[in-house]
Amino acid sequence: MRFANKVVVVTGAGSGIGAATARRFSEEGATVVLIGHHRGNIEKVAKGLSAERTVTRVADVSKPRQVEAAIAATVKQFGSLHVLVNNAGIFKGSTVTKTKTEEWEDVIATNAGGVFYGSRAALPHLVKTRGCIVTTASVSGLAADWGAAAYNASKGAVVNLTKSMALDYGEKGVRVNAVAPSFTLTNMTTDMASNKKLMQKFRERMPLGRAAMPADIAAVIAFLASDDARFVNGAILPVDGGVMASNGQPRFG
Repeated sequence: MRFANKVVVVTGAGSGIGAATARRFSEEGATVVLIGHHRGNIEKVAKGLSAERTVTRVADVSKPRQVEAAIAATVKQFGSLHVLVNNAGIFKGSTVTKTKTEEWEDVIATNAGGVFYGSRAALPHLVKTRGCIVTTASVSGLAADWGAAAYNASKGAVVNLTKSMALDYGEKGVRVNAVAPSFTLTNMTTDMASNKKLMQKFRERMPLGRAAMPADIAAVIAFLASDDARFVNGAILPVDGGVMASNGQPRFG
């Protein structure tokens, strides 16, 4: 019960890593506010959580006014905010020359903009509670993937924005960290997961021999938000089964 009497906001909580993270915090005693773009999705997740300690709020994280309203309503209802998990994200993969302008703008606005808007709205409240921010970045923000220019750029922005906030707000008692998952089995990766040849290539690059499950990522998010990580600030923690341990060369010998 590391998060008893704590108020936690999770964006993108309607599925995948966000849903697993909301469950993890709820199991550890938190009051959890699920933010998502689709009401049906977040309400479905909420049904499996404590009725007394769960709230849903519909908001598009790429829209600053919607994010600000959701954070303000949370603080008004509960009086404080202790943890913000910036998890909402989308994927649209292509090269620079094949990426449409609207696709670029959508990915950047959601993945990078959502972190900026959510953090900007939450930080004044987190300063008061000496709380923390944990963001879902990606190994694609640490090193690029083929055919994913907009996504790579958005997650690279998230990585450095995390470090910037860690510098600027650490002295005010707010820790800011991020997880960097590798391939994770979520709704966003369903099509990729159904491609047997592609998944075999992924497994060849994964020292632990499997893709991540959302609960694997949620456990590390909870750690970074807990007092156990009280001296961890500005970290981008790969949760990748060892993928980033490789220098990219094929196996030999």
